[in-house]
Amino acid sequence: MKNKNDIVQLSHLVARLFLVIASVFLAGKSYAQQDPMYTQYMENMMAVNPAYAGSRDVLSLMAVSRDQWVTMADAPDTRTFALHSPITNTNMGLGLSFIYDRIGPIRQTGLYFDYSYTLRFSNRRNLALGLKAGVNFYEAGLTDLLTVDPDDPVFANDINRNFLPNFGVGAFYHTDRYYIGLAIPKLIKNAINKNDFSVEHLNREEIHLFFMAGYVFDVNRIVKFKPSVLTRIVSNSPMSFDINGTFMFYDRLWLGAMFRMGDSFGGLFHVQVTDQLKIGYSYDLPISRLGYYNKGTHEVMVSLDFDFKRGRVRSPRYF
Repeated sequence: MKNKNDIVQLSHLVARLFLVIASVFLAGKSYAQQDPMYTQYMENMMAVNPAYAGSRDVLSLMAVSRDQWVTMADAPDTRTFALHSPITNTNMGLGLSFIYDRIGPIRQTGLYFDYSYTLRFSNRRNLALGLKAGVNFYEAGLTDLLTVDPDDPVFANDINRNFLPNFGVGAFYHTDRYYIGLAIPKLIKNAINKNDFSVEHLNREEIHLFFMAGYVFDVNRIVKFKPSVLTRIVSNSPMSFDINGTFMFYDRLWLGAMFRMGDSFGGLFHVQVTDQLKIGYSYDLPISRLGYYNKGTHEVMVSLDFDFKRGRVRSPRYF
């Protein structure tokens, strides 16, 4: 029993060491993705693409809670809230998104406003162009980390950047059955930390390029199938590629699976409780050695649609 306890303690120590290394890596010269990722990205496109604002033709509210690498000390967690709506009798849409993201000693809080303008074509084809503008608040409690050298100047001070303004752009082409999107939510590479002793310890907000696409197929009169993909490209970081496949039954229940290249796999479901309310849940497991030290990632999504003009919301909505 003692040996078993030693193994458990060692595994927790390795897990904490991994997160400390990851946190230090982000706090110094960063080559990693800084924006949070989502398994249910197809329901959370407002977080990255401003052109999505108003595309549902109703006032839409969405909340996502993501707890990554459960049971792992100081593991990442993300909270997102977004709302968006078209402007009546125009081709414009407005949106607002709030994002809180934490990993170990690093915390980011963002507040962004979105604007879109939609060019409408025949056969319900639409091309929306969007702008995103807002601010990010960044902090890293480096002095709380345990280091080999207590006098290491890299960890001598915490990082508190209370105002990192930014703006982004996006495009979203969609019909009733498919969509294609491209977005860069942050175009300014704000300096997060700058130390006088070494130019190597200069950390900036990296530019993220997102590509997204999805299509809805009729299998029969009861079942539909929707494959979707999301690609993230970040400078000096491996490309991230997500692929999802979900089946929809009776226009009410989505069941599907996901795979994130080189990272994780999992399952998800969405329930259209009413025409206005949708609830979703996903669970994914790492495919790397990191999976030995945690019990996967949980993500919960809730969305609400309101149409004050017509009184009813068109259902189902595929994206």
